[in-house]
Amino acid sequence: MTFTLFLKEYTETRIMLPVLILFLLCTAPLWAVSDYNVRDYGAAGDKQQLDTSAIQSAIDACHEAGGGRVVLPPGDYLSGSLQLRSHVTFWLENGATLWASTEPKDYASDRGHFLTAQDQEHIVIAGSGCIHGQGTKDLRRKPPIKEPMPEFRTRILLFENCRNITIRDITFLYSDSWTLHLKLCDTVMIDGITIHNNYFRTNSDGIDPDSCRNVHISNCHIVGGDDCIVLKTTTDEPCENIVVTNCTLETIATALKLGTESHGDFRNVHFSNCTIRNTPVGIGFFAKDGAVMERISFSNITIENADPQVIAYAQDYVTPIFMDIEKRHQDSKVGAIRDVSFSDIFIDTCSSIVVQGMPESPIQNLSMRNIAIRVNDAMDFSERKKKVGGSRTLGNQRDTIFVRKPAYAVFGYVDGLRIDNLNVFIPQDVFKEYPRSAVLVSEAQNGSLDHIFREIPSKDIATAELENCRDMAVTDISAGGKGNLNVSLKGTETGNIRSDDIPADNR
Repeated sequence: MTFTLFLKEYTETRIMLPVLILFLLCTAPLWAVSDYNVRDYGAAGDKQQLDTSAIQSAIDACHEAGGGRVVLPPGDYLSGSLQLRSHVTFWLENGATLWASTEPKDYASDRGHFLTAQDQEHIVIAGSGCIHGQGTKDLRRKPPIKEPMPEFRTRILLFENCRNITIRDITFLYSDSWTLHLKLCDTVMIDGITIHNNYFRTNSDGIDPDSCRNVHISNCHIVGGDDCIVLKTTTDEPCENIVVTNCTLETIATALKLGTESHGDFRNVHFSNCTIRNTPVGIGFFAKDGAVMERISFSNITIENADPQVIAYAQDYVTPIFMDIEKRHQDSKVGAIRDVSFSDIFIDTCSSIVVQGMPESPIQNLSMRNIAIRVNDAMDFSERKKKVGGSRTLGNQRDTIFVRKPAYAVFGYVDGLRIDNLNVFIPQDVFKEYPRSAVLVSEAQNGSLDHIFREIPSKDIATAELENCRDMAVTDISAGGKGNLNVSLKGTETGNIRSDDIPADNR
């Protein structure tokens, strides 16, 4: 109802004046949103004057008035650390760039946190402007060169224990360490943002939801020198109810990751419709601190691993999908991974999927459906070690045992593995140099393998290999051409394998 209609209707019915006044008070917020232009508070926007005080004054005035928009019009605003407050929309107009100071004295924290909020609610960071961390730029040197880490490094955002946070459409450039760190936050919407950090800058993560609930991340483009979107639990509180969709990701580390910090549980997490390129590890689970990771799904994702020169620089072994349970320290709890599904995953790699539980904590109920692996180059597995990630004081034989297996999808210590329609396409010259199985399953039970295909046939190297496995159903295992060994069984513990693809002398 418009105000004119309201006035006409209630004038005709002789409404009391107090009711009219109440209507005006209740609807006033719908008519106008208060703007607080930082230039009205003394900001110069010339990248010469330090505008910290002016911008903070606008934020404080907006908050104290009950909320509104703090507006940065076109210009270059140099600032030290800023504290965002409840009910404030921090709006950067097109042509506005907020530059993080590179001087440690301009920060409230010695860790270089630029935008901060603690115990706040209803904060929005939006607009078509840019926030620049002034970290080292991505020069994409060839060959790449490792740079020494400075003593002081900027981090663009840290929000702690906040609710109802929205970050939309902003471009974030060259955060020298973590870009967006959300810790113990509830109800977070991140949509349509761009993060472009130095591809060779260690620790320059993209988005880090840490012990957060109810997080939606969508339509983002992220380039980083560390993990792009990484869920963590640095506290005992869980990370749960997370949705990530429609993102393009590129990093020298891991694109979509859970851990390594895993003190609280991870649950109800769903990733979909993402494109990952030029990345050593596409999807990674690193359970090190006792957490349970459960009810997690990945669907409609493409993964293109990095080129060999980048892999050599990163000094990490490359794998499109990596899942691992281990103890970080002697007194660490043993974690668990269960109820995980992968579907419609398309991989271009020189490496292999590696999934490994622990003898005392096998991965439980893992589903792999419609997986296509296209091998693009030869790679020697004989000296590989698994990607450890994070500080660790324990050695483990599983650092090498599964990553060196001669197969393009390796599963160790899994209870309830179900693979349906996994296809491996290999050039003839690569298979001749490194003849490998499509799938190798070791130390597993209660599972099924169905519709496994390898492009190159072989009389000596099976398409699917099972070692020390029990209670498994294996059907429709094949390779291109004739004279193929479909299934091979090994190990003294192997038993109760049901399949028509196993030669009589190998059952």
